[in-house]
Amino acid sequence: MTRVIFYTASTLNGFIADEHNSLEWLFAVDRPPPPANYERFLGSVGVLVEGSTTYEWVLAFEHLLEEPAKWRTLYGDRPTFVFTTRDLPVPEGADVRLVSGDVRPVFEQVREAAGGRDIWIVGGGDLAGQFLTAGLLDEIEVAIAPVALAGGAPLLPLRVESDRLTLRSVEQQGQFAVLVYDIAHQDT
Repeated sequence: MTRVIFYTASTLNGFIADEHNSLEWLFAVDRPPPPANYERFLGSVGVLVEGSTTYEWVLAFEHLLEEPAKWRTLYGDRPTFVFTTRDLPVPEGADVRLVSGDVRPVFEQVREAAGGRDIWIVGGGDLAGQFLTAGLLDEIEVAIAPVALAGGAPLLPLRVESDRLTLRSVEQQGQFAVLVYDIAHQDT
């Protein structure tokens, strides 16, 4: 069964990016989670969904426009839907689909592209919040890093009450505490 998962990392104080929309703080953490955990997760994923800020940061950080072959190394042949209001560059050979507007009308395309596998909401928090509000988000898996930032992009920029979230697991992975929450769906 296809699940929609917001799989991300956060600081101790709830930010997924700093004030400059950078994730470099994440890669400075000593003893990250073992790569096998990410590879296992990625193996269950059929499609990626992300906002334009996340997409542009990854393009720049990984130099994907200059080295488009790295896209396949990072994400394989999986389609990627990018929610944006602008025309953005796409690495040569990458299956990147630029979409805009409400997540609900696009969701059926995303689910079809997943081919029965899971849908990874890569980021950001605002986009994950839109999926949550639309009743389309099933799970949040967040790796809490031993970092605090003075500001930036919040994990989720909306109020979510505890009756919507059920803690399924907690695991130490390197310096990270990985929390997995199931989301109770309610009428939207």
